[in-house]
Amino acid sequence: MGIRRFAILGTVALGTSLAAFAASAEDVTISVWSLDRDIQPAPNLINDFNKLNTGIKVEYRQIQFDDVVSEAMRAYSTGQAPDIIAVDNPEHALFSSRGAFLDLTDMIAKSSVVKAENYFPGPLASVTWEGKYYGIPKATNTIALYYNKDMFKAKGLDPNKPPQTWDELVETARKLTDPAANVYGLTFSAKANEEGTFQFLPWAQMAGGGYDAINSDGAVKALDVWKKIIDEKLASPDTLTRSQWDSTGTFNSGNAAMAISGPWELDRMIKEANFDWGVALLPVPEPGAERSSAMGDFNWAIFANTEHPAEAFKVLEYFVSQDNRMFKDFGQLPARSDISIPPTGEALKDAALKVFVEQLKYAKPRGPHPAWPKISKAIQDAIQAALTGQMSSKDALDQAAEKIKAVQG
Repeated sequence: MGIRRFAILGTVALGTSLAAFAASAEDVTISVWSLDRDIQPAPNLINDFNKLNTGIKVEYRQIQFDDVVSEAMRAYSTGQAPDIIAVDNPEHALFSSRGAFLDLTDMIAKSSVVKAENYFPGPLASVTWEGKYYGIPKATNTIALYYNKDMFKAKGLDPNKPPQTWDELVETARKLTDPAANVYGLTFSAKANEEGTFQFLPWAQMAGGGYDAINSDGAVKALDVWKKIIDEKLASPDTLTRSQWDSTGTFNSGNAAMAISGPWELDRMIKEANFDWGVALLPVPEPGAERSSAMGDFNWAIFANTEHPAEAFKVLEYFVSQDNRMFKDFGQLPARSDISIPPTGEALKDAALKVFVEQLKYAKPRGPHPAWPKISKAIQDAIQAALTGQMSSKDALDQAAEKIKAVQG
């Protein structure tokens, strides 16, 4: 089904549902919290919803990233939580496991708008706790391999054959690294925060590991590859302290030949990168190995103590009915596999988006686990210890596994 037809049918169906709802209920106010600014989805979708005069009025509050978990949990415990909130996907399980979020499983099963089967597996898993749905994915993103085709040509490499495996990635980075020209073969983020975990976890997953098996042989091999890249100066020593945004900036400026980053960089790359570039799926440990990738962005949820669960879900249904606008109007990737990304008219960007959508098929959530920040910190510490030479990859990940085991109880 095309996007336009989907949008028309979805709006008609939802409009009929909302009209019937308005006729049977007195006006109620639904409060929504998210980080979205005026150019992002939440405030715009809310303005559009309020124009429908459904008998439900939505009030919006923009909150700050550092405040989301603490402020939201405090508000819930004191009975002052909003009806709806958008939370970062790895934080979702914390609220779900404590009964703070409403179980939406039955509502979703009965909905003609929200269909679980329409979502990519990763985003859907991030709202799932003990087999129940405690939210709806809002948007999503992932990471893949950007590469400078002009540099490939200059070094005698085929610009249409980016590295497919870890060994190929290392070998290609060696050929592309040029100290005299201040060019590193690869750039990525191994920073000691969530970005480092975000970038490393897919490597562990592709090799048969994961947060609950972070010291598996495959995960150790993955960290060994990262250390080889750092030790051989195929990536800048600043990799340990640079954010994804900063590390990708070195690619855009021509100081790195390849970069591991996400679709949020596309518009900046179109403006800044004065060379031919492409995007490829993340290299795998060996041919035929399982693929994986990171998964970012936020989920919608309804607080369990809302006085208006039915009305709040109607609001979420409206948000979902507008998912076909997520990329066109707001530049964000919908978390759904049934929605196509419309062409932008930029050939490089359109080709890249096809790769990112393909990569989303393999994206996995961080967790889900209610103690994710502690688990992630253990992984971050291991990455730093190994890459700085304080510990071997195996010892660092063994230590991380012990910390994670203690967190899991």
